[in-house]
Amino acid sequence: MEMNEELKKAQILVEALPYIQKFNRKIIVVKYGGSAMVDEELKKKVIQDVVLLKLVGFKPIIVHGGGKEISKWVSKTGGNPQFINGLRVTDEPTMEIAEMVLNKVNKSLVALIEELGVKACGISGKDGGMLKVEKKLSGGEDIGYVGEVKDVDTTIITSLLKDDFIPVICPIGYDDTFHSYNINADDAACAIARAVNAEKLAFLTDIEGVYRDYEDKSSLISELTTDEARELLAGGTIGGGMLPKLNNCIDAIEHGVSRVHILDGRIPHCLLLEIFTNKGVGTAILSKEAEKFFDTNI
Repeated sequence: MEMNEELKKAQILVEALPYIQKFNRKIIVVKYGGSAMVDEELKKKVIQDVVLLKLVGFKPIIVHGGGKEISKWVSKTGGNPQFINGLRVTDEPTMEIAEMVLNKVNKSLVALIEELGVKACGISGKDGGMLKVEKKLSGGEDIGYVGEVKDVDTTIITSLLKDDFIPVICPIGYDDTFHSYNINADDAACAIARAVNAEKLAFLTDIEGVYRDYEDKSSLISELTTDEARELLAGGTIGGGMLPKLNNCIDAIEHGVSRVHILDGRIPHCLLLEIFTNKGVGTAILSKEAEKFFDTNI
């Protein structure tokens, strides 16, 4: 019985081998958010996944949010968290709280990575002028200090990757007058993935993936091309929270990212399951030229 268990482990490693070969030395951007950031056990498992990716030859970059934590602290200080079209209304006091909270989250992730014996460096989009932004409007409405990324300077990211660090990035940037802006973490992850020519971009979310029909849980899609994603968007069956994500995915792929994965961050080790197994656990969106893994044996 014990030998069977060991053989299963060996089989899993063999199954992972073609993926490790294919993506060795390639950059993967992991957008880290949702429940996986709140649950301490899930948090550890995500970091273990990222460290393992690093140790088998990937070049991971983490871009993280901290929305639930920011809302908690806004409420604690007597404020009322407000959202318009899914974007946080960010006045001056909220901006101050957001920056403090995101930096705290950032350093806690760095500590978890360092505990596992891998070097990590926590930075914000302000460091090295990495994320330059302009004011983002929500349906024409001014929502305060919320930034739209207009330029990414990859100098500091490239240096960290070259020196064997995992960059851990929080989504705060500057405008032309050097005022701080909060950036939606999905937007920041997409902009960074495009700028560094990432092979993969993975979103950790609180949903299983993309459904043809959200009401029908058996309609989860394992892989779809950008054209198929557009058809789904036009069909009107995509739920509200998924709309901007799917648009971000299409945008990233059209700017050079090969594959974008939407994963359920509530599943322990979802990153490893999606990247290193034949079945996968979420939805992969790919360019027309990219290989469909589930149609072939690689």
